[in-house]
Amino acid sequence: MSTPTPKPGQHLPGPPQTVDPQQIHAEVDELLVGLTAVDPQDDHRSITHQAHVLERAHEVLVQALATVDKI
Repeated sequence: MSTPTPKPGQHLPGPPQTVDPQQIHAEVDELLVGLTAVDPQDDHRSITHQAHVLERAHEVLVQALATVDKI
């Protein structure tokens, strides 16, 4: 008697999750376009803005990795 081996993520409710690498690239690229060179006259605001943009790009990548980990 042989029982089938379940596929990773098969036990999760709802439709199977997928990750489209092109979509992830597009989201990160769109965020990174918002980065500008640091203005010497306004270092704090520029650096704060860059940190915010990079944090958002990081979250997109972390979410994609978490989704792949569940599959």
